[in-house]
Amino acid sequence: MSLLVRARHRLCNGSFSKHAYSSLHLIKHRSPPSAAVWRLVDEMAALTLADAAELSLIMRGRLSMKEDVVVGVMKLGAAGIAGGATKAAAAAAKADTKPEKTAFELKIESFDAASKLKVIKEIRSFTDLGLKEAKGLVEKAPAVLKKGVSKQEAEQIIEKMKAVGAKVVME
Repeated sequence: MSLLVRARHRLCNGSFSKHAYSSLHLIKHRSPPSAAVWRLVDEMAALTLADAAELSLIMRGRLSMKEDVVVGVMKLGAAGIAGGATKAAAAAAKADTKPEKTAFELKIESFDAASKLKVIKEIRSFTDLGLKEAKGLVEKAPAVLKKGVSKQEAEQIIEKMKAVGAKVVME
């Protein structure tokens, strides 16, 4: 067990003392903590997990911290592997922060030849196309039917088009 892991274990079990602090070589260069700090350590060690989580949220708010602090421990020699993982995690975080799409395009991909007239009529019902334009649009499928449609409206149109024999997708 490493020195830090043992110290954390002692802290969580209540057996961490002021004397154990001096054995932590990573923080030896600092002056010993005050009595007030030790009281805080004792109080924090006694907190339940739920209380500790609540304290964490309050402290992040008080300190104006936007995100959770991520602390990782890695074995020596694993830096090359971790570097790739860190880059992948950063790329995943960027992908998650993309704004949700609110405007969609409807694209007719195919239709039943027998229901071509019904498809043309249905297209005219939700667009301002004339008969000739709607017919041309259907005949050159796959083609974009409508742009800038909300998700709810797009789903309704897809259902209607499916009912008349056309395959429409939302992009």
